[in-house]
Amino acid sequence: MRRLAVFDLDGTLVDSAPDIAAVLNRAMARAGLAPFALPEVAAMIGDGARALLRKAFAARGAPLEEAAVLPPFLEDLEANGARLTRPYPGMEAALAALSAGGWALAVCTNKPQAATRALLDALGLAPRFCVVLGGDSLPVRKPDPGHLLGVLEAAGVPPARAVMIGDHQNDIRAARGAGVLSVFAAWGYGSGEGAGLVATAPEELPRLLMPAAADFDS
Repeated sequence: MRRLAVFDLDGTLVDSAPDIAAVLNRAMARAGLAPFALPEVAAMIGDGARALLRKAFAARGAPLEEAAVLPPFLEDLEANGARLTRPYPGMEAALAALSAGGWALAVCTNKPQAATRALLDALGLAPRFCVVLGGDSLPVRKPDPGHLLGVLEAAGVPPARAVMIGDHQNDIRAARGAGVLSVFAAWGYGSGEGAGLVATAPEELPRLLMPAAADFDS
């Protein structure tokens, strides 16, 4: 049975904060509200589009009229989410090395599915992944372990043969709840308390996961 490396997207596979900030600030401008600096936006990333808008509008002390704000935000994100976004340095080589080492690859992200697919396609990364589930693909999303378990079910891999790689507490909590080894991506936007392993750069991943692979295959 194959083993599976599941990746978060924003802040893990790709540095997408500049594009997300641009899309968010256009939404703020449409609402007549002040924009955010890039570090402020990066700190709000991780819980999905609705949560990002809620945090942003709350930070400006303004009510969020979701029905009016969310659809154009999602349309903008899908159309313009890959203008500045790039894989983190070393990530494409790490994915290639993991694939060559016998790992199947998947994505579990709270980003909406359409925007996720558009981004992976634009960056040429989509063929790498056997399963991609966004934040609106299932009734639940990270940190609910059901989101990660949905990825594993679609891939046909049990929790004992999978790892979850992410930069956010949502990833670590989902992995813990699903019985999956967690790997904190320390180059991203979040914090890694409670992670099973810590990677400080993408190029560390193939070496870091070698013991897990040996355990899975023993």
